[in-house]
Amino acid sequence: MSITRKWAAKKQRALEILVRLKTLYPNAPCTLDYATPVQLLVATILSAQCTDERVNLVTPELFRRFSDAAALAKADIEELEVLIRSTGFYRNKSKNIKAACALLVQEFNGQVPASMEQLLKLPGVARKTANVVLAHGYNINAGVTVDTHVKRLCDRLGLTEYSDPIRIERDLMRLLPQPDWENWSIRLVYYGRAVCKARSPQCSVCILADLCPSAVLPD
Repeated sequence: MSITRKWAAKKQRALEILVRLKTLYPNAPCTLDYATPVQLLVATILSAQCTDERVNLVTPELFRRFSDAAALAKADIEELEVLIRSTGFYRNKSKNIKAACALLVQEFNGQVPASMEQLLKLPGVARKTANVVLAHGYNINAGVTVDTHVKRLCDRLGLTEYSDPIRIERDLMRLLPQPDWENWSIRLVYYGRAVCKARSPQCSVCILADLCPSAVLPD
């Protein structure tokens, strides 16, 4: 099979997976709680190596104390650390949140910029965080969020040959319609937690098994 035909087949499979996931999860909203793009940015930084549920337990008090970029930029670092401690890596996250908000105040009038290039200038912000903020804060699908669930499932489903998140994202951007880029990731996270689990994938009840080259089914 030629490279062109192989890629076309992969794209067709990705689109069928998307259709089935949309049927299973018609609504796929961001599961972080926030009121403003600044709060979304902070919550997304906190979500690294942490569940959204845990972040949502921490942010109400955090945002009650520091509701915007100006307040967070001036926050006492030790107080920030206490407030976000349970999200893990709290020292580094506190440092990045404070520095990112200081830069927002200095260069963007306290507002989160609505461009990938400018977001990537902020401390603690890589493409994963920027994609979430742009999609859910500004309704801009600039890329595909690739977290551990997305990386694992795309590998199992044979949608990419890469392990590097940037290369995985490039493949997915070629395979999927742009309006579905962000919600694809959310649906894969849902499915990865419920069915295609890391240690014990439930292939026998998987609605994607016939599309998955990694599926292990009973004889």
